[in-house]
Amino acid sequence: MAAPLLLIAAGGTGGHMFPAQALAEAMVAKGWRVKLSTDARGARYAGGFPRAVTIEEVVSATFARGGIAAKALAPLRIAVGIAGTCMAMRRDRPAVVVGFGGYPSIPALGAAVLLKLPRMIHEQNGVLGKVNRAFASRVRLIACGTWPTDLPEGVEGRHTGNPVRAAVLERAGAPYIPPGDYPMSVLVIGGSQGARILSDVVPAALALLPEALRANLRVAHQARPEDMERVIAAYAAAGIRAEVEPFFADVPRRLTEAQLVISRSGASSVADISVVGRPSILVPFAAAAGDHQTANARGLVAAEAAILIPESRLDAATLAGHVAAVLDNPPGAVRMAHAALSYGIPDATERLVQLVEALTEDAKEVP
Repeated sequence: MAAPLLLIAAGGTGGHMFPAQALAEAMVAKGWRVKLSTDARGARYAGGFPRAVTIEEVVSATFARGGIAAKALAPLRIAVGIAGTCMAMRRDRPAVVVGFGGYPSIPALGAAVLLKLPRMIHEQNGVLGKVNRAFASRVRLIACGTWPTDLPEGVEGRHTGNPVRAAVLERAGAPYIPPGDYPMSVLVIGGSQGARILSDVVPAALALLPEALRANLRVAHQARPEDMERVIAAYAAAGIRAEVEPFFADVPRRLTEAQLVISRSGASSVADISVVGRPSILVPFAAAAGDHQTANARGLVAAEAAILIPESRLDAATLAGHVAAVLDNPPGAVRMAHAALSYGIPDATERLVQLVEALTEDAKEVP
């Protein structure tokens, strides 16, 4: 008898793909077959998925990008994607379908609705994304990574936390080395695509620090390819040792080594920072739908584990003051690290696994 099949549907950003990867890793370890339904963009972030996971690229579309013609064709492309996914599901019927958001998840969730398959959604952010909101009333349950989550009236959520990848979980609660008069690591991450405003402000802010503090800094800065040259030059001009890359594949290791993290407050970043347990300065992406990155940051800030700086108030002097306040106060930095750790949910993946298994059992009981 074939092992049960889990179909994971996720969009094309690290924020959707990393928690999807965590669930895939856990379910493969439990002996399930796992397929990932995504588009070509999402497939670029699937390199860390277990080799046993089958990756199926689907046809989908968004109404948010492209010209008039692209938007007019979007419904047709979505319909084609749903039809193709329905055919695939009839050939190999999933026991459960789990959507993690993003428009590439539409075909799998749409097909699951049509075929009346057990289905659920995991929402990483404190505000539902557009696709998850559209399907909120059409799934059995919504697992919430950030709590509280803004849900439509009549829709119930279960707080699971945001699953983190195995590489992060392996470093959960790694001992924190407080800042001091020795080399200190500062990790600057702006999500899977980097963040221009961090590239604009962070080098200038660190350059304003006192020379004794600045000399001890070792910066790892994730920047967009088009920003790299000027970011490298800015750090060099300030005499700060910095490694600047468009993407760090070893963020878990870098988190472990960091005395301070300066980051956007994407759901996956917040989860990683809290599970490892590191002080952070969070700069929510101002244009995020529903201001969900501010919602994501509130828990860590309330726990006194993070400092939040809105984009509208971010400048070099302000950031420099906050960086110095953390790195010049070792006892305070240790308290922040411990507070972050207390906020983290390292068993978020297992909570999600339990919901998937319960959904499967419930489906068996339905005549």
